[in-house]
Amino acid sequence: MNIAVASGKGGTGKTFFSTNLFYSLRQMGYSSLLVDCDAEAPNSFIFFPVKKLSEDVVTEYRPVLDRSNCVLCGKCAEYCNYHAIFFLPAMNKIQLLDDLCHGCAACSVACNYSAIRDSYKFIGKVTSYKTDEDGACMFEAKMTPGVSSPVPIIKSAVKMAVKQANQQNADYVILDSPPGTACPFIQTASHADFVVLVTEPTPFGLSDLKQSVDTLKTMGKEMGVVVNRAGLGNRDVYQYLEKESIPLLGEIPFNKKVALLYSEGKIAVKELSSLQVIFEDIVKNIVSYGNSSN
Repeated sequence: MNIAVASGKGGTGKTFFSTNLFYSLRQMGYSSLLVDCDAEAPNSFIFFPVKKLSEDVVTEYRPVLDRSNCVLCGKCAEYCNYHAIFFLPAMNKIQLLDDLCHGCAACSVACNYSAIRDSYKFIGKVTSYKTDEDGACMFEAKMTPGVSSPVPIIKSAVKMAVKQANQQNADYVILDSPPGTACPFIQTASHADFVVLVTEPTPFGLSDLKQSVDTLKTMGKEMGVVVNRAGLGNRDVYQYLEKESIPLLGEIPFNKKVALLYSEGKIAVKELSSLQVIFEDIVKNIVSYGNSSN
């Protein structure tokens, strides 16, 4: 079962939850893998002593325009849905706009004059690790600075993790999603069987939670919510969940000790028995979902 852990905005405790969930699952006897899909700023691995296993380069298709063969027919620009080819026939001007290119290769299909050559651009890497404690597999997606979109790197990381999970017959793959509701979030959630949304009981938390829920509904994804820093703010988040019939998987009370442990790069459930009980209950709720008819 693939579980995406997501949030409508940064700072709600998404990575805190992902790492502690990953640890709790394994402590409770469920084999699991962790994938850090926040390719712009991955940080899940500072919480575990790990050993690097492999590093895979991720490339993306990039067309190269050969002006010696180009007849300026404009077909390549016409085929490009992303407007990544600037074409100005009056000035005999045609140029690839690299930041807009999605590597779909439609321009290559369109060209009948061999004016487009294939090339590939290094855009990131996927690094696999194993933990020193129990040999659990972990994957990190990391994009190259300046690359416009982390989506292909995320896709590669999830693909590698799912393949490994199938080989190991693992119970769960935890996908630590990028924050927000843009393309990186959608790419991560698209691979999930269930999405855990981490929010906080504040007006900003509710606003961003609504955006996440609306996005996941259009994708037809099942979801549940964990309220982090419970006890702060108000009850509006809970009223919204009840109104929308979205399951509340658990509440993590606001605790300065948790924040301190997180800032020190420690797994909080290892240090606080009360928090361990909370995560065990959340795991049971998730397992119960996976064993239901949903």
